[in-house]
Amino acid sequence: MARILNRNKQKESVQDKIFDVTLFILLTIILIIVAYPLYFVIIASVSDPSAVAGGHVTLFPVGLNFSGYAEVFKNDKVMRGFVNAIFYTFMGTCINLLVTIPTAYAMSRKDFAGKKFVMYFYMVTMFISGGLIPTYLVVKSMGMLDTMWALVVPGALSVYNMIVARTFFESSLPEELFEAARVDGCDHFKFFFKIALPLSKAIIAIMVLYYGIGHWNNYFSALIYMKTETKFPLQLVLRSILVQNEAALSQQVTSQAAQAALQAQRELVELMKYSLIIVSSVPVMILYPFVQKHFVKGVMIGSVKG
Repeated sequence: MARILNRNKQKESVQDKIFDVTLFILLTIILIIVAYPLYFVIIASVSDPSAVAGGHVTLFPVGLNFSGYAEVFKNDKVMRGFVNAIFYTFMGTCINLLVTIPTAYAMSRKDFAGKKFVMYFYMVTMFISGGLIPTYLVVKSMGMLDTMWALVVPGALSVYNMIVARTFFESSLPEELFEAARVDGCDHFKFFFKIALPLSKAIIAIMVLYYGIGHWNNYFSALIYMKTETKFPLQLVLRSILVQNEAALSQQVTSQAAQAALQAQRELVELMKYSLIIVSSVPVMILYPFVQKHFVKGVMIGSVKG
């Protein structure tokens, strides 16, 4: 009997090892598939433009060249757009938190009258939107065109993020905690500011990450509502630079010298694309490590419950 058990254990151990090795190989392949394009963008942004255009850049940079970054930062609009994007992201995220967190707390309370009706009202907006033209008319009628408010007010509340935050409050703040606080004379306002918020650092960090990345990557709203170039965010500035360069490269030339210069300019524009990706991604890469420990927890909260 003991020999049979030992054989079964050895058999299970061998199967477990085969499974672990197979899973490790599979995940390694997936990691390479996902990570290599990001790595290629980094090495291509500091390589010689002709080497990148010729396909000679594969694993390591070829002929270190920072002309792409030099061209990007030589443009004053880039730094202005960078500052604008940081300001819009900061203000927009603050407004999002001021709206989302109190709403989520209110929707998590069992004694909230009309809770189901209000929740259904919110849920409708997830599947049915007003459309671009009605939204534009509303923004225009409120006098928010060509202002920061056009970028942050229409999307002040994400219903999905509110549901995630509501689920966090429901699972992390038991009703008994509020009952104990109410015995000591604590109402909902005091409970929210003195107890709920200090215990909600994880979900606040997740909301900052979700909303912050959304504001940072948003260029379509600025494209629709912004007219003054000095107010453009970084993403719209980068887009305008690429569009202008592509338009310049579309010119027809006949002389051989002009064709050579145009080819060099085309290679530089391709190099600038990689540099622009890195420049626009740096703030997100800096922010993510500070909220990484809360990220998995916030994702699991939204996926397991709610």
